[in-house]
Amino acid sequence: MKKITAVEWEIMEAIWSFDKAPAVREVLDKAFPNGEKAYTTVQTIMNNLVKKGLLNTKKIGLVNFYTPLLSRKEMVQTEVTSVVRKIFHGSVPALANFLISQKDIDLAEIKQIKSILDHKEKRLRGKK
Repeated sequence: MKKITAVEWEIMEAIWSFDKAPAVREVLDKAFPNGEKAYTTVQTIMNNLVKKGLLNTKKIGLVNFYTPLLSRKEMVQTEVTSVVRKIFHGSVPALANFLISQKDIDLAEIKQIKSILDHKEKRLRGKK
């Protein structure tokens, strides 16, 4: 899958927030409510996302409506997997170590991380 830029990610976030297939104007108003981007810019970016295989388009009358081909969760998984593979040589513990050592983590966050790990461990042990 092709990589997406920061602005493409913003547009995808807006599209995922809709319960229906939005038109360019709806995405523009959602993603850039203060007019930070022009209509034609957003339209071009959305058409690029179609070419990248991330959006599908359906024309009704004169208006194109866009549907994401991947869920947000699937896209996050793809992006994170790519980062882990490329930067941490596929090592999730190396990524976790980097994140934990780069940020001041308070006790509540440590407990939350431990809880997530405990839950995952229990699920994995239950599969055996």
